[in-house]
Amino acid sequence: MDGTFKARAGKHLLHYGCEFANFVPVRASGCWLYDASGARMLDFTSGQMSSILGHSHPEVLATIREAAGRLDHLFSAMISEPVVGLAEMLAEQVPQLPKSMFLSTGGEANEAAIKLAKTVTGKWEIVTFTKSYHGVTAGSAAATFKIGRTGVGPLAPGYYAIPAPNAYKPRFPGVDWRRELDDAFEQVDAQCTGNLAAFIGEPILSSGGVIDLPPGYLAALKAHCERRSMLLILDEAQTGLGRTGTMFAHQRDEVVPDIMTLSKTLGAGMALSAVMTSDKVAAAADERHYFFYTTHVNDPLPAAVGLKVLEIVLRDRLTERAREMGERLGTGLLRLKQRYPCIGDVRGRGLLRGLEFTNVGPRDATSISNAVTEAAMDIGLAANIVRSGTSGGTMRIAPPLIVKDEELDEGLALLDRAIASVI
Repeated sequence: MDGTFKARAGKHLLHYGCEFANFVPVRASGCWLYDASGARMLDFTSGQMSSILGHSHPEVLATIREAAGRLDHLFSAMISEPVVGLAEMLAEQVPQLPKSMFLSTGGEANEAAIKLAKTVTGKWEIVTFTKSYHGVTAGSAAATFKIGRTGVGPLAPGYYAIPAPNAYKPRFPGVDWRRELDDAFEQVDAQCTGNLAAFIGEPILSSGGVIDLPPGYLAALKAHCERRSMLLILDEAQTGLGRTGTMFAHQRDEVVPDIMTLSKTLGAGMALSAVMTSDKVAAAADERHYFFYTTHVNDPLPAAVGLKVLEIVLRDRLTERAREMGERLGTGLLRLKQRYPCIGDVRGRGLLRGLEFTNVGPRDATSISNAVTEAAMDIGLAANIVRSGTSGGTMRIAPPLIVKDEELDEGLALLDRAIASVI
């Protein structure tokens, strides 16, 4: 970032929780970003975890051009073919959740999902994970315990958090996740007012350190919800559309939520999110006059893009590709773990992986992770885009699903160089 541009940015841009990167892209293609000098950066975070098809995918570009020239935005009570088509296509992937509405961001979708659960159950208390990240609007911010809870006064009341199981750093060694989950709900029962409406969580807590819920956990969590007449909301903003090696991460466990939210990957870079639910929940919402009327609900332009993204993911078998490339990525990261004692754990699924550092002498894990992230960017690798909060020194790595073998290998080599330069 040259001095003049940096000064302009500093003068006119409001900071919103991060420091601006020195690399200033002027164009992007596939897995690569380019600045004005022609220097390139390998994108190992898919933009903001969104660009699963890489950047400037030709079919997505063509769809945007055509859709913008046909229908871009409508009165919110009007629906269009792209909206109905996308809802149908999503329902084919999760037949138990055939009803959808489309919004702009993941936070907005989670806000709508929380309000839907409260409307349907007639209750108002929400449970989530302590390292959760679900957005920055009122309800989704109250359900976010990773960061952003200071300096703004009271958040919405009635939100409780339980710890997610962490096999690498268990809170109580020797206590299995089932006992930990049961005890956590006993604590919730003791604190709540008897108005538990829903649990909202990610199948893999991405921003919280790529913490993958163990097999069986989602089923046990849903059973706890059912015993309390709560709904289960799964936030698949980062895990949906093939990234983890299944179309949606919850499908590994054969557990269907009552409500599912999508964003990021659904638009592959376009601002698009979705709330999906069952016929039963939708019917109850109609009876109770559920209200979430926004300016851009069910807009045709982003829906057309989402339809094309889902078509490409299915046609090009990118779910299988993510599974195969994820094995290659995971193996490469494990090799780095064997080489560098500062790496404590490698985890995740498909093309969503976490590389957790450990304290080495006087250096703590977070400072090592941050130093490696900065060193990687200096040599042309963008990884671990969000470093604030409670990730605990974990680098988050999530290349586009279209990444090539040689690009994956180059990214691993750059990461190797970055670690070696820091340690």
